[in-house]
Amino acid sequence: MTYVPLAERPLRRLPRLCLGLALYGFSLALMVRAALGVNPWSVLYEGVGHHTSMSFGTVSAVVGVLVLLLWIPLRQRPTFGTFANVAVLACSADLGLRLVPQHLGLPARAGLLAAGVLLNGLSVAVYVGARYGPGPRDGLMTGAAAVTGRSLRLVRTVIEITVLAGGWLLGGGVGAGTVLYALAVGPITQFFVPRFAYRSPADLGVAEADGEPDRAGAAAPVRRNAAAP
Repeated sequence: MTYVPLAERPLRRLPRLCLGLALYGFSLALMVRAALGVNPWSVLYEGVGHHTSMSFGTVSAVVGVLVLLLWIPLRQRPTFGTFANVAVLACSADLGLRLVPQHLGLPARAGLLAAGVLLNGLSVAVYVGARYGPGPRDGLMTGAAAVTGRSLRLVRTVIEITVLAGGWLLGGGVGAGTVLYALAVGPITQFFVPRFAYRSPADLGVAEADGEPDRAGAAAPVRRNAAAP
């Protein structure tokens, strides 16, 4: 989803960005407390946390900054949303870990895992839909795909397997939740993205010219494609 300048309708977009990132961090806390396996990057955060005195959120912020350094050879440029991703996610994850109790029974943990995965997919749609630019990890994937010429799916898979393996070797939690996240978060995010994506005036103008429904669902006049039968 393309970047939209910071100054365009900030009162509409900034709350979406902050809410989405806050929910994302909280969803990570739910999956951590479920103790049934977390997503690949959280496996790394947990693993690093076992060997340092840093909190989960602090580790995520440090890793985010280190990932940003990898943007330099990839010629990626951070945006406001990139830095917000690092800061808000770290704070909300640590807050969530303070609010959600530990050592719950299996049924409660299963519920936390399901809620965490669902909330994670929703939150990605909300903050990505604000169109303030990618977070550090997403930018690494898109930048590496652009430089190598490989598909985004392949690059993402390689990065996440590498991160997962490193986190597991450091003692991060891998389990059924890791598999559930890998299978479910993509479809959940895809379902919610159209419902939360910000559409700029330019987007709406193009949609109307192409005969697509506007935000209210009213169809503009259809312009026939010259190549169509």
